[in-house]
Amino acid sequence: MVESIARVRHIRVTPQKARRVVALIKGKQAEEALAILKFAPQGASEPIYKLVAAAIANARVKADKDGEFLDEQDLYVKNAYVDEGTTLKRFQPRAQGRAFQIKKRTSHITVVLSTPEVAETGAGTKTKKASK
Repeated sequence: MVESIARVRHIRVTPQKARRVVALIKGKQAEEALAILKFAPQGASEPIYKLVAAAIANARVKADKDGEFLDEQDLYVKNAYVDEGTTLKRFQPRAQGRAFQIKKRTSHITVVLSTPEVAETGAGTKTKKASK
């Protein structure tokens, strides 16, 4: 089983908008996720597209390093989440000498790709019988 992680930090997309895009690809196959992100109209879809492509490349490198066979069609998005990054605080002048604070939010986005686990069948699993 190959598992790869890709992260991007301090990306200038609000976490709320990035979470909407990340929700589209959770649990999907990696190639399907790239196709969804390529045609998604949201602005956050472009950096997330690059992030998923980087995670695929990380999986390829990790499999080559470990000497494992990797079929990229088997990769799926095991987990993807968005954390809040630092907030840039800016001020806009308003009437009568006042100032209005503008918060420019950033995000930390993480994508975890994995190959499906092979189901083990064997003597290690025991089931309990229900008692009355």
